[in-house]
Amino acid sequence: MSCGRPALLGGYPSSAPEVRGSDPRQGQHVAYQSIFRPSLFAGKAIIVTGGGSGIGRCTAHELASLGAAVALVGRKPDKLAAVAAEITEDGGRATTHECDIRAEEGVKSTVASVLAAHGRIDGLVNNAGGQYAAPLADISLKGWEAVVRTNLTGGFLMARECYTQWLHAHGGAIVNIVADMWQGMPTMGHSGAARAGMVNFTETAASEWAASAVRVNAVAPGWIASSGMDHYPPEMALHIRAMKDRVPLGRLGTEAEVSAAIVFLLSEAARFISGATLRVDGAVPNHKVGYQMPPNKTPAPAYDGFHRAIVPKVLREE
Repeated sequence: MSCGRPALLGGYPSSAPEVRGSDPRQGQHVAYQSIFRPSLFAGKAIIVTGGGSGIGRCTAHELASLGAAVALVGRKPDKLAAVAAEITEDGGRATTHECDIRAEEGVKSTVASVLAAHGRIDGLVNNAGGQYAAPLADISLKGWEAVVRTNLTGGFLMARECYTQWLHAHGGAIVNIVADMWQGMPTMGHSGAARAGMVNFTETAASEWAASAVRVNAVAPGWIASSGMDHYPPEMALHIRAMKDRVPLGRLGTEAEVSAAIVFLLSEAARFISGATLRVDGAVPNHKVGYQMPPNKTPAPAYDGFHRAIVPKVLREE
């Protein structure tokens, strides 16, 4: 798929079909259109948590297209198997590992199984996460702890086990996926607190693990047109469709734009970058209260390299 097309449909290229993956006009399979060289991760093994959907699925595809053997980790084996089948069909390599990253013993055994399958771990994409919308006063202790365990504790456990079981002796890179929680995260305070904690964890791990040649960074996606948008209640549909109007760049982001940032931080080009958080958000946190943002009549061109991207239903209904 081509890059640099205007994003008109809720931040997604207007010409994008519901599902992509082949070119019926030529009868040929379409490959991931990464901007990175094809052999960038040849011989490397990289774990992607939450690899069964959304940004994790996209990132796994791009890494596999660049030569990495990808270990897909998640709670739903059917979703993992489907993504692994896609990667195999595209000529890549992937294994699946069912795991609840909130369970310490399960994480330990999962990292061990990845090592048994691939013989090494060169990188970890700590992508698994989740939250639900609710004001702080309505969040129960159980709900708070569930979100914090998913978005903070689980990421810590995965990073720690990858470090202690392999990376501390061989070096490597970790990329933690957080969120645009700057200036607070109203209606998602549990997630905002957890994500802020993960940013601090990223900075601490970058310092403590540097002597082992382990780099730790984070990527903070903003409003991305991804399958996660379809998990929110129907009453949020209008809000989701209107979000692009609050983005200075005039559109929502694509999964491929987040994946590209992750791949860069995993790559050799980022060897002197550690402890950083890279925002991929169209400058939303820089839109100051009181500043009347002029209408963006020509949204910034989108990078849309993922050949199997799926437009969220909530945006297709616009």
